[in-house]
Amino acid sequence: MASKPPIRVAVTGAAGNIGYALLFRIASGQMLGEDQPVILQLLEIPVEGPQKALRGVAMELEDCAFPLLQDMILTGDADTAFRDANWCLLVGSKPRGPGMERADLLKDNGKIFVAQGRSIDKVAADDARIAVVGNPCNTNCMIAASQAKRLGQDRFTAMVRLDENRGRALLARKAGVAVGEVSELFIYGNHSPTMFADFTHARIGGRPASEVIGDKAWLEGEYLPTVGKRGAAVIEARGQSSAASAANALVDHVRGLVTPGALHAVAVPSHGRYGFSEGVWAGMPVRSTGTGYEVVTSYDMDAFAKSKIKITNDELVAERDTVKEMLA
Repeated sequence: MASKPPIRVAVTGAAGNIGYALLFRIASGQMLGEDQPVILQLLEIPVEGPQKALRGVAMELEDCAFPLLQDMILTGDADTAFRDANWCLLVGSKPRGPGMERADLLKDNGKIFVAQGRSIDKVAADDARIAVVGNPCNTNCMIAASQAKRLGQDRFTAMVRLDENRGRALLARKAGVAVGEVSELFIYGNHSPTMFADFTHARIGGRPASEVIGDKAWLEGEYLPTVGKRGAAVIEARGQSSAASAANALVDHVRGLVTPGALHAVAVPSHGRYGFSEGVWAGMPVRSTGTGYEVVTSYDMDAFAKSKIKITNDELVAERDTVKEMLA
């Protein structure tokens, strides 16, 4: 039987910690399928240090002898990395430095995502799909998508899957069950401590999570900030930010989007759904069609959920206003 044509996957920040944890899983078939050949198009900062590190990562990928990895392109040029790409995984972004205000971080990263959005729209494949991981990912995704004239905004998504995975794992631990028993736990809003992990509709073993856990005070109190601040807790423990779990979440994010019927949380244009303001990119439940997604709008929010969504929406609106001059 003839093999499938290869899918071109562009990855930015490819020699960074998340990139290093990610690339081997793409090449092994865990992201796009065990029968799907791939070509990796890897972008790093065009200076010798990161480019040298990228060459080392490529050597390791070669040494794994992955049958599905047909070729690699290593570059410091965005147009080269994104040319004819079917998936563009925007992992790289400028980290927040000591004393840096969030507004400064938004604007600095905004310049990066303006340029990458334009490049993707110019040279990527007609069926290109874009997943933004680099933080603040919701707003970076909005900025990149705003530059697209050829590709529709529905091609751009931002990742809240790490929060979803964290939330599911914490519910499973509290209930004393395997994480596979937890379903319909969706992330609403921003990928930040304000995000709302909606336990009110989550299910454990098919039953309402709140009924199984039976501890409303814990759910409304300790649970939400524990999920929201998990990234900071990892930094406190490891001395480094989440890398392997972020890479794993991106594998889940993309695999969910290419799997028809998959139900998961993705940050997409709000279009006013779930009480979010027009023009922001917010996490919400989607059902994948295989080539796209449909937002699931059937979950009714109670007063508590609406109050949490308002908080994360306010933050998203403030971020949008901070970068409004970058939105084409």
